[in-house]
Amino acid sequence: MRLSNHAQAIIRDTVQDVFGAEATVKVFGSRVNDEARGGDIDLLIELSSVASEVERKTLQLTAKLQLRLGDQPIDVLVLDPSTSRQAIYEQAAITGIRL
Repeated sequence: MRLSNHAQAIIRDTVQDVFGAEATVKVFGSRVNDEARGGDIDLLIELSSVASEVERKTLQLTAKLQLRLGDQPIDVLVLDPSTSRQAIYEQAAITGIRL
């Protein structure tokens, strides 16, 4: 995975700060490929219960991560029991690495 241990801890802690202690996070996409270069940070946030204000929390998470990790592109998907299962969510859940 092309994220330092420090960056992984920042992501994990920030996700739990914004979405709560029950939230888990997986990194997927190009950052899990050690051979790739560049690319944004793709995150899948998994929640066991339906989340309120998902859009606001997603924007808040992205802003906090950019401040803490530096200005870089970050894409966030949130998966809770009410989320319509699209292919991107399934792919992220299968290929993602949990932090």
